[in-house]
Amino acid sequence: MVGTVQINHTSVNSNGSRHNSNGAEERLDELRHLLGKTDGDLLKIVGVGAGAWGSVFAALLQDAYGHLRNKVQIRIWRRPGRSVDRSTAEHLFEVINSREDVLRRLIRRCAYLKYVEARLGDRTLYADEILRDGFCLNMIDTPLCPLKVVTNLQEAVWDADIVVNGLPSTETREVFEDISRYWKERITVPIIISLAKGIEAALDPVPRIVTPTQMIKCATGVPIENILYLGGPNIASEIYNKEYANARICGAEKWRKPLAKFLRQPHFIVWDNSDLVTHEVMGGLKNVYAIGAGMVAALTNESATSKSVYFAHCTSEMIFITHLLAEQPEKLAGPLLADTYVTLLKGRNAWYGQMLAKGELSPDMGDSIKGKGMIQGVSAVGAFYELLSQSSLSVLHPEEKKPVAPAELCPILKTLYKILIRRECPSQAILQALQDETMNDPRERIEIAQSQAFYRPSLLGQR
Repeated sequence: MVGTVQINHTSVNSNGSRHNSNGAEERLDELRHLLGKTDGDLLKIVGVGAGAWGSVFAALLQDAYGHLRNKVQIRIWRRPGRSVDRSTAEHLFEVINSREDVLRRLIRRCAYLKYVEARLGDRTLYADEILRDGFCLNMIDTPLCPLKVVTNLQEAVWDADIVVNGLPSTETREVFEDISRYWKERITVPIIISLAKGIEAALDPVPRIVTPTQMIKCATGVPIENILYLGGPNIASEIYNKEYANARICGAEKWRKPLAKFLRQPHFIVWDNSDLVTHEVMGGLKNVYAIGAGMVAALTNESATSKSVYFAHCTSEMIFITHLLAEQPEKLAGPLLADTYVTLLKGRNAWYGQMLAKGELSPDMGDSIKGKGMIQGVSAVGAFYELLSQSSLSVLHPEEKKPVAPAELCPILKTLYKILIRRECPSQAILQALQDETMNDPRERIEIAQSQAFYRPSLLGQR
């Protein structure tokens, strides 16, 4: 009503956390109505996978809507049995005691003593156990609100209205194949929101990228209009600490617009976009080059000059690849650069590159790292290089005037493949690639992409 003053109502949950109730119930009611929910019929939302972003996403929903218990149920699934080692338990104990609100919450829940015992080595904690108390194993320093955790996958998903895929892309297909068995008797079709930022390459019958939403569709038979992707320049811990952030939810208009409204919070602005697959692929592409950025930063002692040289070359390769994948690549420039920028600043892929260059990690240790989770950029390096090495995708080399596979015009991608996948070069090879006298001006690579008929719709499974 014009002329009225809007009051911001804030209340306190039983666990001591605060939620902003301004408009939350109205947004929830709108979504419930679209899903045909009647009074007494809960809207059931479940997160599948409890990495940093998956856990934060569930916690954001719990903080915003969890107090409306008669209308919505929010839960998260993770595999049982993952133990917390003693050093992590000791660190967790320090975090608990540094936060008075968390300490009081655990004391009220009669949960504090078990953390004392774990620090002393007298008790083993488990990842699903601490998640119930609001701690994510991959993000110990950022306490969350307590979450309702389910360790039985069938129980978690069989009647869920909205399923949030918080799994790494490397696990998405397998888990959703399991989920599909529990949905055989379903009458209603669920909505699936994928947070995964990774890709696979399929080479037969034609070279193409396979994204997590495509894996989910193939595994479950859920129509693509009910599968969405949410991504953006987001660092999970900062979002939960209410640093201003934005994201895009991409997919069919039927669901993306109401879900954007439902997910939007004062510090987390969600826009919507129809281009699902291309945004999803771009989310995987920036992880590739973030690993190299971390290597360059460590090898040059954080030289701003060297990092800027790398940035110029890596963004030119990303623009080059984007022209292969998108009919209107200029529309992706803003989201792609924003997501790349934040990942280079503070993402786990850049951290991984730094640790490799410092010798504190090695590629032989795999891409699942304690305290960080899955490093998605490693598999993405393999997928993009293998895909862009196919001769059927050849482009004209600007100097040699002969057809070459696109990967030959992406020296950083090629070097990262040798370091991470072939493991035939040390991390220092990334600097050698930058210093190579034959390295062309990055402007030339962009001009090549803009001057040729580059777009290959078959790469994204389109005709």
